[in-house]
Amino acid sequence: MRPDTPPADNADTVDHAAEAARLERTAGLYPEDAEALLLRAAAHLELSGDRPAATALYDRLISSGDGLENPHLVRALKASNLWEYDHEAEARAIIEGIRTTAPRDPAPWVIIAESLESHDELESAHKTFTEAVDLLLRDVPEPPYATHPLLFGRHRVRRMLGAAHDTWDTLADTLHTAPVSLDELHDPKRVWSLGSDNPAELQAELVRLRAELGTYREALSRPFPVAVLHWPTQELQELLTAYPDLTTEYPSHETHLATIEASLRELAASGTQNLGIVSGTLPSYEAFAASEGSSPADTTLLPQYATTLAARGRAVAWPPQREAECWCGSERPYETCHGVQQA
Repeated sequence: MRPDTPPADNADTVDHAAEAARLERTAGLYPEDAEALLLRAAAHLELSGDRPAATALYDRLISSGDGLENPHLVRALKASNLWEYDHEAEARAIIEGIRTTAPRDPAPWVIIAESLESHDELESAHKTFTEAVDLLLRDVPEPPYATHPLLFGRHRVRRMLGAAHDTWDTLADTLHTAPVSLDELHDPKRVWSLGSDNPAELQAELVRLRAELGTYREALSRPFPVAVLHWPTQELQELLTAYPDLTTEYPSHETHLATIEASLRELAASGTQNLGIVSGTLPSYEAFAASEGSSPADTTLLPQYATTLAARGRAVAWPPQREAECWCGSERPYETCHGVQQA
């Protein structure tokens, strides 16, 4: 798992070092987004082959005095990177520290377990995946979407170890929706078949691999979302107090929320994919307007502001995952809030 991956159609031609430098500059301009931007920069440095520079960025984040949104994620990424250029002992120490701390976020668990798996530490990877699943999914009515890679990864490692299916594996099977089943996808014999002398076996395996790769590349190649701007209640009130001319754009907060949902549904119906929502704040919007040499009262700035926030990684995917809270901030499930189907 990486916080950023270049689009599939130019992954071989992108200048990763230049993109890392651009992201570092952007992080200087938007300190509130520095953590996400620097993680993406570090990912590009890893892809460029400059792993020591990537480690330096991870260290910079860890040592920052501002506090991190997800320090376990940064440490997990650092450990994964370190192991790739012969710093195994330090990587293992970080991985053990993360396991001991037992973070409630699934992403660090996925990274360290996959790191162990990629270095043929299958037993340790299995133990790590299992610890995470037991911690995060015990007594949970339905696994959150972000935890699915834990179940799929555990299933994969258990297939490699030749372990029989258990309850967690059965749950992974039910969550997997791709045409190729998990049992087939994770069958170790599939890897061996690539060394077969039988052309029919090789051709069948290549067809399966192309199908899986096509789905994977499609997911990676998505640009940042087509984003719609959302103003939380207090932020909208402050915006309209400062710039009353925008009342024509936002007659009420309820109307604003309804317009967002209607716009997103219309875009989805037209075939637009990768939709998202970005939340604005008055100081951020005023800073954006100043950078554009315009007035915040200019309504033409609003979609540009939304696009800029999305490009900075601030978008939240729409529609929310099943059972997730509504995007509007009501703390109600989306299905019973703005996700209610219209007659």
